[in-house]
Amino acid sequence: MSRSAAVNVKIDHDDKVYAWSDAAKAKIEAQIKKYPPERKASAVIPLLKLAQDEFDGWLPVGLMNLVADTLEMPKIRVYEVATFYDMFYTEPVGKHVVRVCTNVSCMIRGAEKVIEAVQKEVGLDKPGTSADGLITVESFECLGACCEAPMMMVGEHYHVNLTPERAVGIVKNIKAGKAPVEPSK
Repeated sequence: MSRSAAVNVKIDHDDKVYAWSDAAKAKIEAQIKKYPPERKASAVIPLLKLAQDEFDGWLPVGLMNLVADTLEMPKIRVYEVATFYDMFYTEPVGKHVVRVCTNVSCMIRGAEKVIEAVQKEVGLDKPGTSADGLITVESFECLGACCEAPMMMVGEHYHVNLTPERAVGIVKNIKAGKAPVEPSK
């Protein structure tokens, strides 16, 4: 790619200072112990996950820097990992992330109606985050449950064989403070 054709990337730095909680420090030690001392950077994915869970559900640059400093690795390597994997968010998301699968199996079995119903219930006309910051709705290429399509994932919990009505019921439960903790069948 020629230099003039390169995409410009902007990284905003936040002024917030991040520090691990005592509970997180214990988890970090346990993760790092899984690797030889000279390979502790191998714990980057679990530490990014911990950081995202520990703070606001996403990874601002300052938080990625904390992970890099903790693992004594170049910051750019942490940014590369965080921006490569779709399980990490580098922009703010709602407290609950709802991913509706839009791959072929789910689409054939009605995913389009499911995502439209979920978006309508959340107050959106396209994927995004609700005005109150409670729910982020995403369309997702494949969540790996094709035989039980259509499906969606709320946080880390799968909900399969959905109808628009069942999906809306799950979203209503989230809005009522009853976030699903077990997959529904």
